[in-house]
Amino acid sequence: MSLVIRPAQPADLGLVAALVRELAEYEKLAHEVEATEGDLETALFGANPRVFCDIAEWRGEPAGFALWFYNFSTFLGRHGLYLEDLFVRPAFRGEGIGKALLAHLARRCVEEGLGRLEWWVLDWNEPAIGFYKRQGARMMDEWTVCRVTGDALTKLAEAAP
Repeated sequence: MSLVIRPAQPADLGLVAALVRELAEYEKLAHEVEATEGDLETALFGANPRVFCDIAEWRGEPAGFALWFYNFSTFLGRHGLYLEDLFVRPAFRGEGIGKALLAHLARRCVEEGLGRLEWWVLDWNEPAIGFYKRQGARMMDEWTVCRVTGDALTKLAEAAP
């Protein structure tokens, strides 16, 4: 196996942006991508980074990425790791790269004493759901994701005392 997983560097901004776009196209959400390379640069490499990215290279070629950040569980009383994006380019699937990226993040959780690793998956993405279940993930069907964005976010903010 010729797999390397490494932290993204500022020189990888174009690659990270391309991988985000490829993931969005796969998820049929390309119309929702607003992030620019400048946005990613600030988030990943600014003065106070709050999001992190690992790049997977297969035989020297960029094959995929995991973009993640720390969260916190009041029930556990510990931080956790939230995986925002996991994507392996189609040409590299079946080589164990997705599993290696997840295992890499799981190792980080264990080494840092984090309470959990979690992420979302689209309900129509049966290949991903099956893959995640094989890795030991439990689907949290009893929880519903809530999101406020755009005009609704502005309106809610205006209601603040």
